[in-house]
Parts: sequence; structure tokens; C-alpha cells
Amino acid sequence: MLTFTIRRLLLAIPTLLFISLVIFLLVDFAPGSPMSQIPLTVPPEVRLRIIEAMGANEPILVRYLLWLKQFFYVEPLVLIDSLFGTSHAEGMQRIVSWQSRSPVMDIILERMPQTLTVVGSAYVIGVIIALPIGIYSAYRQYSWFDQVGTFISMIGFSVPTFFTGVVLILVFSVNLGWFPSIYDTSLRVTSWETFLLQAKQMAMPVAVLALYNASQISRYMRSSMLDNLGQDYVRTARAKGMAERIVVLKHVLRNSLIPVVTVIALGIPTIFGGAIITEQVFKVNGLGALLINAIQGSDLPMVQTLTFIFAVLIVLFNLIADVLYGMLDPRIRYD
Repeated sequence: MLTFTIRRLLLAIPTLLFISLVIFLLVDFAPGSPMSQIPLTVPPEVRLRIIEAMGANEPILVRYLLWLKQFFYVEPLVLIDSLFGTSHAEGMQRIVSWQSRSPVMDIILERMPQTLTVVGSAYVIGVIIALPIGIYSAYRQYSWFDQVGTFISMIGFSVPTFFTGVVLILVFSVNLGWFPSIYDTSLRVTSWETFLLQAKQMAMPVAVLALYNASQISRYMRSSMLDNLGQDYVRTARAKGMAERIVVLKHVLRNSLIPVVTVIALGIPTIFGGAIITEQVFKVNGLGALLINAIQGSDLPMVQTLTFIFAVLIVLFNLIADVLYGMLDPRIRYD
């Protein structure tokens, strides 16, 4: 297992370098320019100095190599300095947003708590709900529980989140007045009253995302359980007189979790990426909204950095899923 993990980590380096190059080129060649954000009333010489200060006049290869150095070397040093009080990154040039003229990583860290609070809670709740529903639906195939679960899952997975969000706002915010329709990112939980306000404003966006996540994962869980319930080892275990609960929860469930682990692990990066549509509907000032604003404002450093962070997380959690395979199924050997 250790050899496999090290080999995959080494393989991830050229993979991430190739992904970073593709992302940088695609974003750089996309329509839009930082010059479009400069008013036309600005004199040409001033416009030129602004472009030079952004570094947008450098050749693309120079900008790409500088961005790689800042992402993999300068920003980690800044993180070390903030944690341990050192000054290794003092005076080094960081990745700077063209819109706010602030370091990109500082803005991302400022927005991340909102995204992790809403999207992370929704994902955890969705997984907790989906696994038991998928397991019981497969065990009681074609029962009323299975039929209702399948119906709700199809609705939750098929209906877009922006439609579900608008429906919830109309029902629970406009008509009933139970929950606020706009997420207040300035709210700080310091008392029981502020905690209740936070729970109320999280209720609808978390419900929308949890329904979507649970619908997808429960279908995978049900399908995987059905595949394993008909296997020979299940009939053998039952023929030996093993208790049904042990057969299902110990043997069948463990083997059934292998494909589901992939879905769950590869879905975790979406927590950090944010739910772009849902954040726009409920005005959650998270990473999804940050990415949309950066695209609209042609803030190339922000778009490139955010997109590459998502790619790094996908590669990382793909590796974690592969390692978990060996823990769930002892028949899998990597070394």
C-alpha cells in the first residue's frame, strides 16, 4: 500500500503540471481582458502602466512559470509564516487579483468559511441520509419504501438546484416567512440567538444541496447493494446459518461501499469549489460566487488559481479513494 501511494503521488506531479498548463492556457486565451475593466477616460500612458503593474504585458510563458512559482512555493511559505511567525516569504511577489489588487489566497481563505459551512454541511447531511436509504431500498427491493425512495431520488437528481431553491424561497420565505431568502455572510455566531439565525439562513440552501447529493449517492448505494445481494458468498453465508443482520451489514455492505466510496470521495472537492448556482440563488458569498465574479471581471489570476485548486483536490481525493479500496476489500492488492 505504501509503495502504491508513493507511486501515485509521484504520478500526480506531472498530471497536475499538465492540468495547470491547460487551465492557464484556456483561461488566458478566453475572451476578456483586464484592459476592458479600465475606463476609456484613462490616458494611454496610464493604461500602459496599469497593465505593466498587473504583469499582463509579459509573455505567456513567463506569466505561467511565475504563477507556478507563486502557487507551489511563495504561497506555501506565506502559510508557514502565518502559522509559525517566520518571515520566509517577506518581499516575495504573491498571486494578486486584478480586481481587488489583493492576494488571491487571502480572498479565497476569507470566502472559504461560508462555502464550507453551507456546502460542507449539505454534503455531510446528504451522505448520512443517502447511505441508509440506499441500503434499505436494496434490501426491501420493490417495497413501498423503495418506490417512494426511488421517486424522491429521481426528482431530487433531475430537478435543477436553481429551480428547487426558487421554489423553497417562494414557499418558506415569501409566503410563510419562516426563513430568510438572502444569506447574511456578516453574521457571527456569538450567542444562542445568533446560532438560531445562522441555522435559519442555512436551512434552505443546505436542504437544496443535501437533496441533490442524497439523491445521487442513494442510487449508487442501492445499485451496488443489489449487485452484491445476489452473489454466491451471500447465499453461502445464509446457508451456514449466519444472522441476516451480519450478512447484510458486515459482508454485503462492506463490498457494496467500494464503488460508492469513489462517488463520495470525488464529490468532496465540490465542497471546496462551492455550489455556484445555489450560492447565486441564496446570495451566499462563497467560493462559487467568487469564481463567477472573477470570470465576469476577467480576473485571470483568480480564475486560474481557483480552478487549479479544484483540480488538485480532485486528484488528491481520487488517490484517497484508491487507498480506501484496499481497506474495504482485502482482495485488492497494490504492491
